[in-house]
Amino acid sequence: MFDPGWLPELLAAVLASVIAITLHEAAHGYAALGLGDPTAREAGRLSLNPLRHVDKVGTILVPGVLLLGQLLTLGRVEFMFGWAKPVPVDVTRLRHPLQGMMLVAAAGPAMNFFLAWLAALLLHASWLLGDFGSPDSAGWAYRFLALSILANLVLGLFNLLPIPPLDGGRILAGLLPLRLALPFLSLERYGILIVLFVVFLLPRLVPGYDPVGWALRLVVTGAFNLVLRLAGHG
Repeated sequence: MFDPGWLPELLAAVLASVIAITLHEAAHGYAALGLGDPTAREAGRLSLNPLRHVDKVGTILVPGVLLLGQLLTLGRVEFMFGWAKPVPVDVTRLRHPLQGMMLVAAAGPAMNFFLAWLAALLLHASWLLGDFGSPDSAGWAYRFLALSILANLVLGLFNLLPIPPLDGGRILAGLLPLRLALPFLSLERYGILIVLFVVFLLPRLVPGYDPVGWALRLVVTGAFNLVLRLAGHG
């Protein structure tokens, strides 16, 4: 049965995820523009408007099915997955194509790590809402900021997996010699299938075998604690 007590938590998680994804994609576009490629600007995708980055399947259909399925069966949301419409980048218009592609790819995760640190800084002030609003407001703000840290770290670190078309795959391609980079990038057409198989399907086919999930949980936990310390929390 659906538990309405989860609605504030769900709202906080959705808002944190929307901000993380939107600024991640915008960072790619602004980095590309700075490196000589105005394709995102010409396509109207150099924007902080989340609606400009909506993908019908990855942003609406897949998360919607997961959301409704879990609410109807579990009464709460335990897992979400989706993606935004990638910001268009024309590698040939970058001043240094391979290295430029690497920097454009790195801009997305870098933005997420910065946002995680910023949210950790704002945690210091979340208690103020308890004075100017209600104690519930302070609690919701604290939870939203904590979820913002988590959403940004998960998004940033997940995208650093060295599989094209994830950012980590493009960063790795920029580090490889051209004769290796080009065949490696040719895997991009199969990249999303590889990601879905390794990260989501394989652990269900082989129960207890989830190396990527285990590594991400371990790294995210360490990164979460590091961000808190860098923001001045004990």
